[in-house]
Amino acid sequence: MPPPTATLSVASSSSSLSLFPFSSYSCSKQPQLRFCPSPTPTRLTHFTPLTTPNYPIGKLMTPSAVSIEKETMISERPHTFLRETDGKDDGSIRARFQRMIMEVQDSVCGALEALDGTGKFKEDSWTRPGGGGGISRVLQDGAVFEKAGVNISVVYGVMPPEAYRAAKAAATDLKPGPVPFFAAGISSVLHPKNPFAPTLHFNYRYFETDASKDAPGAPRQWWFGGGTDLTPAYIFEEDVKHFHSIQKRACDKFDSSFYPRFKKWCDDYFYIKHRGERRGLGGIFFDDLNDYDQEMLLSFATECANSVIPAYIPIVKKRKDTPFNESHKAWQQLRRGRYVEFNLEEGSEEWKLLDACINPKEWI
Repeated sequence: MPPPTATLSVASSSSSLSLFPFSSYSCSKQPQLRFCPSPTPTRLTHFTPLTTPNYPIGKLMTPSAVSIEKETMISERPHTFLRETDGKDDGSIRARFQRMIMEVQDSVCGALEALDGTGKFKEDSWTRPGGGGGISRVLQDGAVFEKAGVNISVVYGVMPPEAYRAAKAAATDLKPGPVPFFAAGISSVLHPKNPFAPTLHFNYRYFETDASKDAPGAPRQWWFGGGTDLTPAYIFEEDVKHFHSIQKRACDKFDSSFYPRFKKWCDDYFYIKHRGERRGLGGIFFDDLNDYDQEMLLSFATECANSVIPAYIPIVKKRKDTPFNESHKAWQQLRRGRYVEFNLEEGSEEWKLLDACINPKEWI
C-alpha cells in the first residue's frame, strides 16, 4: 500500500473551556451538552470554539445558551466547592464524586512528581459566588514531563429549556424557564519530553440537572462520562497491550461488555475527519451513561480514574530514558499538532504509528 500522508494541525495547550455545549461532537446524532474541566482556570463569560486537534471540532451553541458565573481566584483550596444546600459531605452522588476527583488529582499529581524527580505542580484555585470552583495544577519543564495538567472543576449553572432538550432529547412539554445544572469532573493531558514515552489524555465527569422552577415535577436527569486514551508518537506493542489490559480489567469488574463497547466508542469518538485518522491508539470512552444503577456507575467511574496510574506510569518509567535524536523529537512535535503534510516511508516506525491511527487494532 502507498505510504500514508499525515496532515497535522496546530495544537494550543491554552485553548480550553470549562463547559462545552455543542452538537456533532460524538457518535450520537442528538445535540449534546458536555462538561470538561479546562487545563487552566478560564475566566471567560462566553464560549469559544475548541480548535485543538486533540478534540473533534463541534458546532457550538450560542454564547447565551448556558449561564455560568465568573471565577474568582483564591489563595487556598477549600475543603469543598459544593453549595451549602448540597451539604458539605453528605454522602450524595455530588459530594462523593467531588471527593473522588479531588483524591484522584492528588494521587495522579503525586505519582507524576515522584516519577519526574524534579518537576513540581503549581496550583491555582478558584471559586464562583453562587457555588462551584476548581483546582488547576500544571507541571512544566520537568526532567520527565514537558507539560502536565491535572485539573478539577465543580460547576453550577443555568441553561434554557431548549438547551436542556437538545442535551438529553427531553420531553418538549416543559414550560419555559431556566434549567439549573450541576457538573463536576477531572481532566488531564500529560506530555512527556521523550518521544518514545506516550502522551495521555483522561477525564471523568458527572452531570446532573434540577427540575425547572417553571416545570414542577420535571425529572432530574443525570449521567456519567469520561475515558482514558493513549497517544504515542512511536508504537511499542507491549506498552499498548499493557495500557489496554488495565482498561479492560477496570471494565470487566462491572460488565464484560464494557471494554469492547467503550474501546470502539473511543476509536470512533476520536476520529478526526480532516486527517482521516484517530488521534492515538485508543483506550476507553463513554458518555451519557445512565442506563445502569447510579451507585454502580459511580464505582465504575472511580475505578477507571484510579486505573490511570497503573496503566500509564509503568510505560513512562520504561521509556523516559530511551535515547532519541532530533528527527524523533520532530516527529513527536508534529504528532502533537503543527500543520504539515509529509510522506512517510512504508514500514518506518513513524508509518507504523500513523497506520495504526488510521486502522484501529484490537490490542488484547
